[in-house]
Amino acid sequence: MPFDAHSFPAHAAAAPRGDRANPRAIAFWLLTVAGLIWLMVALGGATRLTGSGLSIMEWAPLAGTLPPLSQAEWQRLYDLYRTIPQYQLQNAGFGMEGFQRIFWLEWAHRFWGRLIGLAYLVPLLWFWARGAIPRGLGPRLALLFVLGGLQGAIGWFMVASGFDADRTAVSPYRLVLHLSMAFILFGLILWTALGLLRPAPVEVIPQQGKIRRQVVAAFWLAALTMLAGGFVAGIRAGFSYNTFPLMDGQLIPAGYLDLDPLWKNLTANIAAVQFNHRLLATLTLLAALGAAIAARRLPDGFARRAVWTMLAAIGAQYALGIVTLLHVVPVSLGTLHQAMAVGVLAAGLCAWHGLRAPPAKTP
Repeated sequence: MPFDAHSFPAHAAAAPRGDRANPRAIAFWLLTVAGLIWLMVALGGATRLTGSGLSIMEWAPLAGTLPPLSQAEWQRLYDLYRTIPQYQLQNAGFGMEGFQRIFWLEWAHRFWGRLIGLAYLVPLLWFWARGAIPRGLGPRLALLFVLGGLQGAIGWFMVASGFDADRTAVSPYRLVLHLSMAFILFGLILWTALGLLRPAPVEVIPQQGKIRRQVVAAFWLAALTMLAGGFVAGIRAGFSYNTFPLMDGQLIPAGYLDLDPLWKNLTANIAAVQFNHRLLATLTLLAALGAAIAARRLPDGFARRAVWTMLAAIGAQYALGIVTLLHVVPVSLGTLHQAMAVGVLAAGLCAWHGLRAPPAKTP
């Protein structure tokens, strides 16, 4: 993996910064932050499915920490919301009570993002002040903090697209960008924590390379499935073709290539976007099954259990996706499906990490 510890020659476990270096404490802190991000993704799914994301029309990283504290402030924000197409075309006349209902969910989503920033920055500064950060790890931890700040800016970039004329939701392209960055952040933080908890292997396990390639293939297929799922969410494709396995009685739906140019069918054609998501999910499940069968040759241990956990996570997500589709994407199931995607990501990374090759020996 590009962000693997092998990219940092003077890595933590091999060269501590001092007697106070504490890789395990830092790993558990990072796992806590990863858990907060996991919850953030779930909360973001609920925000999207309830149409709450456009209720706050200002980006105020500091001032926005506090919710409205007076009736006058509530009225000001409500008046702002009534100027955008989502209110005029979709929610006209739903009153202050309806506005407050969607406002609180979006506020909670943004507040949780701020909480993640504090949960990352404060311990980072404390570890740094105590000299507890292993040598070589500091730049990586700083980069992760910068990426977290960038994710906040991307979030506003996404929300702002929903204020455009004739729009009642955000741009699906910006939604996919925001969701992808959340997955990337989660993955990098988890991988870093695993590297601190599980030093690089010394010897190659028999069949390790072949099984690792199968796991990596399943992982990237899962990542593509998540990317396709972002477009399913962005254009609300899950509210159509609510049968399985056929779509409107056909394996490949009519109108699969209706849009011109052809590439737009990948992101804007409801039939094509949903079919592609189904196809990629099925290929992911088959690839994970093949990896799990191959992993039977591994000795009992972390790597073998991680591969089987990856299969279980993908299988559960596949079944949950079908149930969500058949029930026409209720908020509860849709939110759970988005959250479970992070579980698939975590299981895949653990399996990949457990099968990584020993570092190359330097002459």
